[in-house]
Amino acid sequence: MVWQKAYQLGLRVFEVSKGWPSEEKYALTDQVRRSSRSVSVNISEAWGKRRYVAHFISRLTDSDTELLETENWLMFARDHRCLAVAEFESLYALMREIGPMLGSMMQNPEPFLLRQVRPMD
Repeated sequence: MVWQKAYQLGLRVFEVSKGWPSEEKYALTDQVRRSSRSVSVNISEAWGKRRYVAHFISRLTDSDTELLETENWLMFARDHRCLAVAEFESLYALMREIGPMLGSMMQNPEPFLLRQVRPMD
């Protein structure tokens, strides 16, 4: 579920940023698109590393960091009037769902980890 919400965040950020000023293409637009997509990408990478608790948590931590970066870029977009306040609030609400889910997974990773395969005796 957290991956689905994070993926939706990346899709929505892409859509809302399509009309942003061209002078922001290599700063604000590219940066927020990259960080918003990295949230779900890092969750995917964590899933691939779920055999190892430290790697799993590390990738989730990276995802959480990208989420915070996305929030900051979206604040810039809102304050520069590239992003409507209502759209910012909607995206912010989605990010406020994703963050606690990531935090919960990092605090209690065991249900998501692969069980160790025991060699036959």
